[in-house]
Amino acid sequence: MPMDNPSPLAVERVRHPLQVRRLQVRGIRRIGANFLRLSLVGEALRGFVSASFDDHIKLMLPPRPGATLSLPVPGPDGLVLPPGTERPVMRDYTPRHFDAVAGTLDIEFLLHGDGMASRWVEQARVGDEVGVGGPRGSFVVPTGFDWHLLVGDETALPAIARRLEELPARANAIAVVETADESDRRVFDSAANLRVHWVKSGDAAALARAVRALALPPGEGFAWAAGEAASMVAVRQALLHDHGLDKSRVRASAYWKRGSPGHHETL
Repeated sequence: MPMDNPSPLAVERVRHPLQVRRLQVRGIRRIGANFLRLSLVGEALRGFVSASFDDHIKLMLPPRPGATLSLPVPGPDGLVLPPGTERPVMRDYTPRHFDAVAGTLDIEFLLHGDGMASRWVEQARVGDEVGVGGPRGSFVVPTGFDWHLLVGDETALPAIARRLEELPARANAIAVVETADESDRRVFDSAANLRVHWVKSGDAAALARAVRALALPPGEGFAWAAGEAASMVAVRQALLHDHGLDKSRVRASAYWKRGSPGHHETL
C-alpha cells in the first residue's frame, strides 16, 4: 500500500511513454579538449520530459555516412523498424539540458576517437538529422539529503554537471571525477556548497581509491556513480563496505565497458 506520508528522502522512479523523435542539429560548440555540445531542435520535442540528471536517451544515427536515417516506431513489444530499412546506430547519452521554451535539447559528447557515434559527432553539421528515443524512465533523487556524492569518469561529466546545476544553495556536494586529459576539467556552475576532487586516469581502481580516502560528512547522504564497468564495481564496493553506506543510498551505473561498444548497465 502507498504510504500516506512518504519520506522526503525517498527516491522516486518515474516512467515515461516511449517516444522516438526526429530532430535536427542547430548548434555545435566545443566545451573542452575532448567534448562537443550539440543543440538539437524540432517540433517533435514538444512534450519531451527529462526528470532527472540520471536519465539517458537513445541517440539514433545513420548506419553509415550518407545513409538514410530510418527510425523505429513504438510497437506493443518495443521499438520496431519499418520493413526494408536499415537499423540506425544507437548509443545512450545524458540529456544535458532541455529548454522547453526555446525548444532545444543539448547533449554533450566525449570525443574518444573510436566508435561510430564519436566519428559522427566530429563530422556533424548544422541541419543533420538524428533520432532520439526516450527517456523511458527517470530515477529521481531528492535534493534534501544532507550531502550528495557524485563520482565518475569523463563519460559521467555531463550528468554530474547537470546535477550540480540543479542542486539548491543549501545543498552540500562532493564531486570526484577522473579525467585522462586535464584540459577536460571544468569549473562547475553550481549554487551548492561544493568540493571537487580531480583524479588522474590510472587503473580501474583509481576512482575507488579516491572515494575510499574521502571523509564523508555526517547525516543522510546519497552517492551516485557512473563510468567504466570495472571501475564502478570497485567504487560501489568502496561505498558499501569501506564507508558503510546502505545500498538504498547508492546508485552506480556502467556507462561503458572496455572491449564492449554500446554497453550501459545499472550495477
